[in-house]
Amino acid sequence: MRPLRLDLAGFTAFRDATTVDFTDADFFALVGPTGSGKSSVLDAICFALYGTVPRWGGARGIANALAPSAAEARVRLVFESAGARYVATRVVRRDSRGNVKTGNAGLQLMPPGFDVTKLDTGLSPEDLGEVVAGTPAEMDDAVLEAVGLPYEQFTSCVLLPQGQFADFLHAKPATRQQILVNLLGLGVYEEVQKRATARAARADAALEAVDRMLDGLTGIDDETLSAAAERVDAMRQLADGVDAAVPELRAARTAATEAERGLAALDAELAELARVRPPRDLAVVAEAVAAAREAATEASAAVTVAEEREEKLRGELAGAGDPAALRLLQQAHTERRQVAGEAATLAGALEAAGADHDAAVAALEAARAAAERARAELEAARAAYQEAQTADRAAALRAHLHAGAPCPVCTQPVTEVPPLPEGSAVAAAKQAGEAARAAADAADRLVAERDRAARELERTLDQARARHEQLTARLADLDARLADSPGPAALRERLDLLAGLRRDLEAAGGAVRAARETARRTRAGVQAAEERLRGAWHAFDTVRDGVARFGPPAADRADVTAAWAGLADWAARAGEERRASRAGAASAVTEAHGTVDAVAERIAALFTAVGLDRPADDADPVRLAVVAVERAEAEHRRLVERREQARELTERRTGHERESRVAKALAGHLRANNFERWLLAEALDMLVDGASRILRELTDGQYDLAHDKGEFFVVDHHDAGLRRAVRTLSGGETFQASLALALALSEQLAGLSTTTASLESIVLDEGFGTLDAATLDTVAATLENLAARGDRMVGVVTHVPALAERIPVRFEVRKDARSSRVERTGR
Repeated sequence: MRPLRLDLAGFTAFRDATTVDFTDADFFALVGPTGSGKSSVLDAICFALYGTVPRWGGARGIANALAPSAAEARVRLVFESAGARYVATRVVRRDSRGNVKTGNAGLQLMPPGFDVTKLDTGLSPEDLGEVVAGTPAEMDDAVLEAVGLPYEQFTSCVLLPQGQFADFLHAKPATRQQILVNLLGLGVYEEVQKRATARAARADAALEAVDRMLDGLTGIDDETLSAAAERVDAMRQLADGVDAAVPELRAARTAATEAERGLAALDAELAELARVRPPRDLAVVAEAVAAAREAATEASAAVTVAEEREEKLRGELAGAGDPAALRLLQQAHTERRQVAGEAATLAGALEAAGADHDAAVAALEAARAAAERARAELEAARAAYQEAQTADRAAALRAHLHAGAPCPVCTQPVTEVPPLPEGSAVAAAKQAGEAARAAADAADRLVAERDRAARELERTLDQARARHEQLTARLADLDARLADSPGPAALRERLDLLAGLRRDLEAAGGAVRAARETARRTRAGVQAAEERLRGAWHAFDTVRDGVARFGPPAADRADVTAAWAGLADWAARAGEERRASRAGAASAVTEAHGTVDAVAERIAALFTAVGLDRPADDADPVRLAVVAVERAEAEHRRLVERREQARELTERRTGHERESRVAKALAGHLRANNFERWLLAEALDMLVDGASRILRELTDGQYDLAHDKGEFFVVDHHDAGLRRAVRTLSGGETFQASLALALALSEQLAGLSTTTASLESIVLDEGFGTLDAATLDTVAATLENLAARGDRMVGVVTHVPALAERIPVRFEVRKDARSSRVERTGR
């Protein structure tokens, strides 16, 4: 994996949009003050690919991707791997509740020769190439296939983050072995071993299935095949014999059919002639028609008589007068009696109401006079009460007066002070006033009561007068209406006469309806009798039409009985003639059936001769013979096919057996504890040899790197070849050993890897500040030699100016109050 371009926006320290162009930067350094964002550039590369960063502590630290106060962070990395170019994009967003999630993630395979500078022209995502992954979940597999390394191994061999530089050096043997398996692509051998084992299992299963099929292929020897061929010949001879006999059988059956048809036709004619029989009630039909017609005539005459009587009564009732007018006059007489009685009663009540009203008016006048007297007494009591109050106030002033002093009322000198009264008259005046007030109120209430009573009596009197006037007017109107009318008795007699006529008319109407119903029933009887007569003629015509082809005599249409008698006599004579010729026709049928049975027996003998069942009477012998031939030929073909199938199965069995042996042998050779272990040991030896050579250069020949059973140690040549575990090294010594191992991984294992996991770049984050000047010079020279080869991108994150000055391309990272920015300097 080789980065080409990195675009940041809102990511950690890079709040503003920033682009880092790694094009042609084979050897570069990221420099800048502490906290400026140098490591964030490497974090962005790792985050774009894997969605996390080592120093975040896992995927849950994704909130660290957002710049302070930023709601969205965007990272886009264009990189090259195994000759193909990809663009990886991730977007992180903070929602309204403060939760930070990946909002978008994708990996696209860019078209060959795509110019990276076109990214600044506002291309749409569709212009960047084929979409390999479109979700965070799809990114994991897609990045692993494109880069060839999972996250843990990428951060151990390519992007060596600050504080984890020595992870591969100090990794456990099992972890280090798995890293080498992925780097070298040794997993393919394990996959081959698994597939070989699966292929051997499938071959064994196929071998077992073929054996079961071969066990089921029995009865295919030469003797059975020869018998089947003979059976085919016998069935073909049967078919030839049947083909020869069937035309004779068909001719015999045709003759038998014709004879049966002749006998059946003769029997049908006899049956039709036998059905020529006159109906049993033929004589009764004519009598019923005559009786029905006579009854209908009598009923029609009765209807005429009843209608004439009903019409006569209608005339009498119309001349007797209008019953409604008579009833109205009768009601008027009744109403006059009621109105006259009510008027007489109301006259007495009117006189009493007038007397009551006069008495109430007189009582009202008396009450009003008493009320006036009570009000006068109340006014006198009020005046006496005021005088008593004035006297009391004067007496109160008098108690303070002295002769010669000014009067408080008139301011004149008082010549003589009058004596004080013995008591106050205010209480007696107040009591008298209250009594007068009560009497006046009682008088007013009495006036109101008597006024209401007088008014009520006056309304009652007015109502009685109005009702009396209405009754008087109604009596005058009724007398005018009844001036020329007969009396109530005469009106009652005329109404009784009209009621009697109406009852007689209703009775006459009932008689008319009864007569008409009787006439309707007699007409229906006539129709039924005539229908029976038509039925007798229809039956005659039907029977005669049935035998018309035999030439019956003509019929007399005036007498149905005579017509039936003539037809029956003719049918009896014709039947006798046909019965005489039936015996010969029956004999011909029997002889024809005998011929059919003889030919059918010969055909059945052909079937039984070859071992087949006799054909059924309704079966087609030709079809049965053809079926027998086809079955024999099919059985013969089946035996031939089974013999061929057995041969093919035997060949397949040999192939499956050979495939199983080869797959099992391959799986045995590729077991992980054999072949892969050898490959890992060889790869680790090569890795340690290369790292040891680099370490000798870095330490001026002091240290060699070695391993034993997967554990690393150094050989100190300045201390008599002492072997020291890598965990006992100092910080500077550990950096030298880790750098040697990382460079060896980048330099040697990329050539050994068989997968797309080509280590096309290596980036070192810090760790150079612990080196002395001589060691730093050696490290710088080693990095320059590695970069000069041109097949690796080498990147360094450092604070050491002496190292940065020796690197041709530098990316200076600066930070202001708002955002970090990157500027490229050097070649």
